Amino acid sequence: MVVTIDTNVLFQAFYSNTGASHKIVRMVRDGEIEMAISVPVFQEYQDVLSRPENRKLLDLKQSDIDSIMDFVVTVGRVTHIPYLWRPNLRDEADNMVIELARSSGSQYLITKNIRDMTVDSDLMNDDIGIVTPGDFLGIWRKRWE
Repeated sequence: MVVTIDTNVLFQAFYSNTGASHKIVRMVRDGEIEMAISVPVFQEYQDVLSRPENRKLLDLKQSDIDSIMDFVVTVGRVTHIPYLWRPNLRDEADNMVIELARSSGSQYLITKNIRDMTVDSDLMNDDIGIVTPGDFLGIWRKRWE
C-alpha cells in the first residue's frame, strides 16, 4: 500500500515516539507500507525539520536531520509529477502533497490537517482517503491485523 505523508505527520513522528505518527513512520521503516516522495515534498520535509526553532524543539542536530532525509530517500517511492494538478488550496505546500498523492497512486494521504486538504479544492479527491494518523492506524488494523 502506498501512502503520502504530510509534513506535519513526519514532524510529529520525531516529536513524540508514542503517537500514531511515529507508528506510521515505523511501518514505513519496516516495509509494511510504502511512502511516496517527490522532490518538492522532500524539500518541504527538509526545510521544516531544519528550521532552528524546530531543531531545538525536536532536539536534533544537523547530522540527525541528514540521517532522517537519507532514510526518506532510501525508503520512499520516488514519484515524478508529470504535471501540476493545482488543487488551489490555501497553502502551496498542501498543493504539493495532494499532487504527490495523486501522481503516486497513494491510497491514503495522512495528515493532521484534513480541513486544509479539502476546503476550497478545485479537484475532487474522493479516490484518495484523506485521513489523520490515528484514523489511518484504525483502518490498517481492521484490514491487515
